[in-house]
Amino acid sequence: MVRPALACALALAAASLSACGFTPLYGQPEVVSSLAAVDVVAPEGRAGYLIREHLDDAFAKNRAAPARYRMDLQLAESRYPRGLRIDNVATRYEYVLSATYTLTALPSGARAKTGTVRVELTYDSADQPYASVAAQQDVQDRAAEEAARRIQLELATWLAGRS
Repeated sequence: MVRPALACALALAAASLSACGFTPLYGQPEVVSSLAAVDVVAPEGRAGYLIREHLDDAFAKNRAAPARYRMDLQLAESRYPRGLRIDNVATRYEYVLSATYTLTALPSGARAKTGTVRVELTYDSADQPYASVAAQQDVQDRAAEEAARRIQLELATWLAGRS
């Protein structure tokens, strides 16, 4: 009995938002099509590959259409030991990924937008070498995914303000 009441409440909330003129950010066709037309150029290496893949997924990259923008990325990675044991071995690490991007309009080559996002995550370090490497790779993937999400939100907000 709770579910029909919840569905009714959600329907009323959606109707009231649409009545006040609220348009979801991704409900704007120009934002969606512009994001799908961004060609991401990332630096070499694992972090560059991961963030490019996450950005292509976040932007819903349309490979059949010509690119309207080119995004050049610069990445900076840092790792800091935290939680030292009595024998001065770190049990936790803080991983910091900074992604600086430049969005260039094509074919004019005019700089359209620049920005930087910074992601800070922690992870446990295990005594076993394989587990430690797996933890490092996992945090790198999670940081790239979060950086891609933040860049996507920044660009979508910027594109929505332009239309």
